[in-house]
Amino acid sequence: MFFLLSSASVLLAVIIRGYQLAGHWTESGQIIFQNILMVFFLQFLIVILSLFYGTSLVTEELEGKTLPYLTSRPVSRAEIIIGKYLASLALTSIMLVSTVLISYLILNIDRDFRLKDLWTVARYSLVLWLGLAAYLSFFTFLSTWLSKPILLGLAFGFGWENVIQYFPGTTQKLSVVHYLKSLLPQYTAASGRLSFLFIRLEPTRDWLSVLILILITAIFLALAALLFSFKEYLMQD
Repeated sequence: MFFLLSSASVLLAVIIRGYQLAGHWTESGQIIFQNILMVFFLQFLIVILSLFYGTSLVTEELEGKTLPYLTSRPVSRAEIIIGKYLASLALTSIMLVSTVLISYLILNIDRDFRLKDLWTVARYSLVLWLGLAAYLSFFTFLSTWLSKPILLGLAFGFGWENVIQYFPGTTQKLSVVHYLKSLLPQYTAASGRLSFLFIRLEPTRDWLSVLILILITAIFLALAALLFSFKEYLMQD
């Protein structure tokens, strides 16, 4: 299901490309892709993928009553949760990066296309991947902490993250999406019909944004491993 969801951007790119070739769409492929990046990839896809994969890491074991078999293996509980996190990150990364690349190529391959243009999509992919890793780490922590993590996860991913980014001042820095926007190329913020998404952005420096995203990922993954190591879980009926 999530592979099909990820592929929605590819289908949209194909439709728009058809309109471009027919002369019914005048905006450049670069600007169109930036809009898809902001609405679909940044605001929706990385959140939904990390939410459902992250919050299910422990709950699916409880619902399937397989947790005792999993924890009886000759590895520590911390290694188990970190291993499940890395497996989920690898799978979601494949879905994310492949659809970003294919969508970009569909919209931008023409006579003026150059191989060095792939640096643009590489940077976009890296920014999105950092966001995916951070969100997945947080939702993994929720999975080890709460019996019903999906509710709080939805409130955070599609409530808090969507609202707080428009607050002025330092308040917006209490969201993951702020640091992702800070890492996007400056022309992304200045072009396209979705420039309003950056209207209150007070960007953090690139190096600091990367550092904070890495710290968010490391801290919540460490908390998840620690909690999973010591918490006793009751099997669900």
